Amino acid sequence: MPNNSSITEFLLLAFAETRELQLLHFALFLGIYLAALLGNGLIVTAVACDHRLHTPMYFFLLNLALLDLGAISTTVPKAMANSLWNTRAISYEGCAAQVFLIVFLFSAEYSLLTIMAYDRYVAICKPLHYGGLLGSRACAQMAAAAWGSGVLTALLHTVNTFSLPLCQGNAVDQFFCEIPQILKLSCTDSYLREVWALVGNIFVDFGCFVFIVLSYVQIFRAVLRMPSEQGQHKAFSTCLPHLAVVSLFLSTGFFAYLKPLSLSSPTLNLVVAVLYSVVPPTFNPLIYSMRNRELKGAFRKGISRIFLNGDKLPLFLHK
Repeated sequence: MPNNSSITEFLLLAFAETRELQLLHFALFLGIYLAALLGNGLIVTAVACDHRLHTPMYFFLLNLALLDLGAISTTVPKAMANSLWNTRAISYEGCAAQVFLIVFLFSAEYSLLTIMAYDRYVAICKPLHYGGLLGSRACAQMAAAAWGSGVLTALLHTVNTFSLPLCQGNAVDQFFCEIPQILKLSCTDSYLREVWALVGNIFVDFGCFVFIVLSYVQIFRAVLRMPSEQGQHKAFSTCLPHLAVVSLFLSTGFFAYLKPLSLSSPTLNLVVAVLYSVVPPTFNPLIYSMRNRELKGAFRKGISRIFLNGDKLPLFLHK
């Protein structure tokens, strides 16, 4: 039976067997990937270049866009290459790198979304203390903590997972290397060590979830007490995009890992994996910029600099 020392590559799950469908999958993922690169790249550029966006909320949004760029670049390009070249293989080292990067980026993103909930809570419920609680140094430290916690979590789970002896073959039932699918290849009860690590991680994630929920309960209570409808509208316009992003991230992730075993099948697992690994990084820029006049203004300013003609901008940027 194969073990860690004899396994040099893993075989990922193919989206299709026929060449035509493989090329269709390549074209579809290419369009999604380019859309994600464009949307998140625009946010990074706008926030970095426009001094009006040098605020805590947009600083955290820039970090979120960077994490989304990393997340979708970890899974989609390899899936596209496999479809284009009609292969399923990924090297042992490449698989370990994928696991590390996926855990790192998604753990850091969840921590960052929790921090962004705190940012909105302070901005709306404690506006007089906003400058003191969320100064530039505090924001940098919180962002560094989110990235750092992601690195530590990823190291723990990657080392735990790839130190297990594997004897159930090398076929991974997913289009990228995912910890639950790697654990299925383990041949001893030692995989329980990684299971307990995952359980501990779930408790931490649940604590973040409770914090986000309580923050928004306080936010909505404060907003509904505002005497001005304009003030309510402005508060909701800054909170609802973040709430939508959190809901999208958590709903797809929770369903992927907490769905009943009776619902598990290769096709459903594949669809759910696409939902939680591809959809949030692609739609987050759209959610944040759809009703955000400051971001649209920064986009318009940047594009006008490139084309030197603001009259030829897309219509949606004029709204």
